[in-house]
Amino acid sequence: MLEFAAPEKGIEQEEGKVFRPKFDGNGLITALAMDASSGEVLMLAHMNAEALSKTIETGKAHYWSRSRNAIWLKGETSGNVQQVSEMWTDCDQDAVLMKVTVKGADASCHTGRISCFYRKIEASRDGSVNLSFDSRKAKFDPKEVYSTQEK
Repeated sequence: MLEFAAPEKGIEQEEGKVFRPKFDGNGLITALAMDASSGEVLMLAHMNAEALSKTIETGKAHYWSRSRNAIWLKGETSGNVQQVSEMWTDCDQDAVLMKVTVKGADASCHTGRISCFYRKIEASRDGSVNLSFDSRKAKFDPKEVYSTQEK
């Protein structure tokens, strides 16, 4: 496992050349995956130091599942592995952005959709807030892919 330098305050963290991921109180960093070709945001998840290290070492996106309390290789079950072509960090190094190419059915969401962001939030004049779906169909049936796993 890679060992990361400890975060600094100020200019070294924001302008330095050493990667110093700033994990939160739970030991996690926010990770955003976007399609390397289209720029579409595919998903947002979290990584702990081990998942971040595995991602850098293998070039395949690994995340920390807060619900399962375990590391997971994205696409391990579905075949929709995210191959990382570039990895960026924000100014204070508490988030990473990965440009990825998705293998398999080209779907990043466990619902079978290309992106986890498939519903738009819309406020009505009557004060209600509803969701509308994008027009793209799911790329796979999650009941078939995850039939042996609990969701």
